[in-house]
Amino acid sequence: MLSRGTSFWLLGAIQLLLLFAAGAPSPLYPLYQAEWGFGPTAVTLVFALYAFGLLAALLVVGSLSDHIGRRPVLITSLLVEIAAMVVFTEAAGLGWLLVARGIQGMATGAAMGAIGAGLIDVQPSHKPRLGPLVGGTSILVGLALGGLGTGVLVRYAPAPTTLVYLVLIAAFAIILAGVLFMPETTEGRPGALSSLLPRASLPRRLRPHVLVITPSLVALWAVGGFHLSLGPALTTAVLGERSTVVTGAVIAVLTGAGALGQLFLQRATPLRILSYGSATLIAGMLITLIGVAATSPAAYLIGTALAGFGYGASFLGAMRSLAARAEPTERAAAFSVMFLISYLAFGLPAVVAGVSATRLGLTRTAGGYAVAVIALALLALIGLYVQRRRGTLQPAEASRLHSAHQSV
Repeated sequence: MLSRGTSFWLLGAIQLLLLFAAGAPSPLYPLYQAEWGFGPTAVTLVFALYAFGLLAALLVVGSLSDHIGRRPVLITSLLVEIAAMVVFTEAAGLGWLLVARGIQGMATGAAMGAIGAGLIDVQPSHKPRLGPLVGGTSILVGLALGGLGTGVLVRYAPAPTTLVYLVLIAAFAIILAGVLFMPETTEGRPGALSSLLPRASLPRRLRPHVLVITPSLVALWAVGGFHLSLGPALTTAVLGERSTVVTGAVIAVLTGAGALGQLFLQRATPLRILSYGSATLIAGMLITLIGVAATSPAAYLIGTALAGFGYGASFLGAMRSLAARAEPTERAAAFSVMFLISYLAFGLPAVVAGVSATRLGLTRTAGGYAVAVIALALLALIGLYVQRRRGTLQPAEASRLHSAHQSV
């Protein structure tokens, strides 16, 4: 069996690879559009079906690993993910893409709760911040590598719409073999069948905090959803560049800056990270708005990088604050609710933007989208300020957070 340390990094690698696969189709959307003749609304539907499949999995099996263990959930999820990659390689039209993205979303959603909880289960006891850091960073690095890596393969390698999926099938098969040798990280508890009833439940004491961080989660994931669906088209409009390498690089700028934000702010308290992240997201969206309106590549790229920094920082703050508050047997459920909120914001606004882009144009849609994100980030800042002023932590919870090396 693998050691706890090796298992920890294997879990991070699984999440990185899942998010690489999630970001991989984005640079291919223009190729699919040219080949099969569909517009922005269809692009966002393909993208959103991934989010909706993920949401369905979170609602049904999001807390299952708290009952039956992390390993069975991960093994099943990886097998379903491989099946999704096979459908992508055989895709012959829009319907195939919709099916593949739906299956992929379900596989990723089933895995996310187990991975987030597992990282906390086996993180080094003397590094209580490492689990949330690796969890958040692996998501953003995976999306960055997926967008950029696919763009490079499309530009310089043969079989542009199939090669990346063949590579991913091989990678998932290798990592699945590793999971077979990973020790179970939780003892489990009764109630596995009843946990499959679709629901999103949180312990009552966690609900006020989740309510506070929700505007931040919605804002940051809405930014990610827009860039991964309509981002390539917006990049073409602002930069005048249709290269898949360039469009993939812009996605990498957003998510790569997010990973840097997490590394740069990792020693701050979660609520401060959330505050800094929301403020930076506002600044980034304002500059992006200027770049789009003025067709300024410099402003567009700088704004994207700043928004990405805020995106990553806010997500790390949310993960760490929730991880510190949840008990071990609550973690998968708590992270599933967090991802449920996140992926609703990832998918639904993108679909609305796709419909709007068809009717109002991409530039006007991007402007309205940026204003909405700024408003949400401002709401998040107000909520965080009120929470700090009121000192909402109960004494018992504050004692637990302090014992976790002052994670909050």
